[in-house]
Amino acid sequence: MSPDRRTAVAVGSLFLLTEVAAIAGAVLYRPLLGAADGPLAQGADTRALLGALCEVVLVVAVAGTGAALFPVLRRHGEGLALGYAFGRLLEAAVIALGIAAVLALVTLRRDAGTAVAADGADAALVALHEWTFLLGPNIALGLNTVLLAYLAYRARLVPRFIAVLGLVGGPLICASAVAVMFGAYEQLSAAGAAAALPVFAWELALAGWLLVRGFGPRGISDRVR
Repeated sequence: MSPDRRTAVAVGSLFLLTEVAAIAGAVLYRPLLGAADGPLAQGADTRALLGALCEVVLVVAVAGTGAALFPVLRRHGEGLALGYAFGRLLEAAVIALGIAAVLALVTLRRDAGTAVAADGADAALVALHEWTFLLGPNIALGLNTVLLAYLAYRARLVPRFIAVLGLVGGPLICASAVAVMFGAYEQLSAAGAAAALPVFAWELALAGWLLVRGFGPRGISDRVR
C-alpha cells in the first residue's frame, strides 16, 4: 500500500468517525441540556459523561483529518492546506469548549441543592453549549468544507460530483447557522436538518471514496498502473 493510499484510508476512517461520534454524543447528552433544573434522573449523569467522551473522540478525529490531509493538500496549495489544517483545529477547539460546558452542567446538576443555588450558571452553561454547537459544527465546519471541497475539485482528488456536494453544502450550512443566529428557526429543526444534509452527504461520500478508491477521480491504484 502506497503512502497516499494509507493516507486516504486514514482520512476516510476519520471522517466516518466524526459522523459516528457526533451523532452518538448528541443523542447521549441532549436530554441533559433540555432537562428542567433539579437533580439528575438516575443514570443521566453517566449518559452525559459518555456523550462527552464521544465528543472528545470527535475533537481528535476533526483535528486528525486536518493533520492527515495536510501532506496531500500542500502539493496543490500550501497556503490553503495550512488554512484547512488550522481551520479544523479551530473547529475542534470550539467543540471542546462545548464539552467543557456539558461537564460543568453535570457537576451543577448532580444534586438539587447545587442546581437550585446556581440557576443562572446552569442556564448559562446550556446557552454556551448551544452557541458552540452553532459556531463549531456549523459555521467552522461549513468554511472548512468549502476549503477542502475547492482543493479537491481543483486538484481532482475525488470525482467532481463529490466535490460539488461540499461546495454546495458548506455555504448552505453557514447560511443556515446565520439564520438560526437571527432567530429564523431552531438549529434542531426540519429546516436546520435539511440545510445540514448536503454536508453530511459530502462527508459520507468523501469517506467512502477515500476508503474504497483513494485519491483521484479513478482512485490512486488506477493512476499508478
